[in-house]
Amino acid sequence: MTELAIEARGLIKRYGDLTAINGVDLAVPTGTIFALLGPNGAGKTTTINILTTLIQPTAGEARVAGHDVVRAAERVRQCIGVTFQDIAVDQDLTGREVLDIHGQLYRQSSAERRRRIGELVDLVQLNEAIDRRVRTYSGGMKRRLELARGLMTEPAVLFLDEPTQGLDPQNRVGIWGYIRDLNRTRGLSLLLTTHYMDEAEALAGRVGIVDHGRIVAEGQPNALVAALGADVIRVRGQGDRAHFATVMAGLPFVDRVETDAEGGVVLVYVDSGSRRLVEVLGAASGNAFRIDDVTVARPSLGDVFLHHTGHALRD
Repeated sequence: MTELAIEARGLIKRYGDLTAINGVDLAVPTGTIFALLGPNGAGKTTTINILTTLIQPTAGEARVAGHDVVRAAERVRQCIGVTFQDIAVDQDLTGREVLDIHGQLYRQSSAERRRRIGELVDLVQLNEAIDRRVRTYSGGMKRRLELARGLMTEPAVLFLDEPTQGLDPQNRVGIWGYIRDLNRTRGLSLLLTTHYMDEAEALAGRVGIVDHGRIVAEGQPNALVAALGADVIRVRGQGDRAHFATVMAGLPFVDRVETDAEGGVVLVYVDSGSRRLVEVLGAASGNAFRIDDVTVARPSLGDVFLHHTGHALRD
């Protein structure tokens, strides 16, 4: 393995007049869980499709496990595992058959297939269901089967496109546990896409925030949050938000003010939220702005997204 599991420079993908991604750069160190965080339509899946050789970029270049995704696509496919955004398993097969056929496609011997299936069934806890038809599986069980299928060939890099979409909270936490275990015990490099803020915070060592086909911020989640400063006072209300934001920005203890027009929220960044709350509320009176709700907190990854994109991330 190279020092970087995934490397991309200037990736662009156009479909006629539509630019799906526009200059994506990535550098994912080997052994890292990296999350592409952004809303649906931001370009996350297009990026994964290029990196997994399903489509070719219009411009730019990328390497996975040291291999060029265009010039050495076959070598890339030998090094990766993938689970897709939409569940794609044959409902009429048993779980064991799904895994066995996948191993055959990669020319694994029967002995190797039996060994891998035994290991993976234990890993994703499908022992009691592995010989049942997939149509009888719950959504969470199908996701776990897909994860096992992606690991059948012992990949160097695993791509997970929205791995917990549509799952209930209990199943989501279960999938998170498998992902962490793969990274911690096997040193597996993972790139996942998600539009769930808590998922990125729970799993990723590094996060790339994607908006309108670009990565607008990248780094460790705690470092991205720390860069915003101290406390944030979130003010939701009615009236002239722009005037209220201007008044807030003029206060000497305010670092900066940001607004989310869609959500009707004004974010006031201050040195100490609890100490400055009364002054913020006092400054709101007489400014044609009625406060309906106010909270004080440390900045979050959601605030980072708002800061870099100008709007909140809607799940």
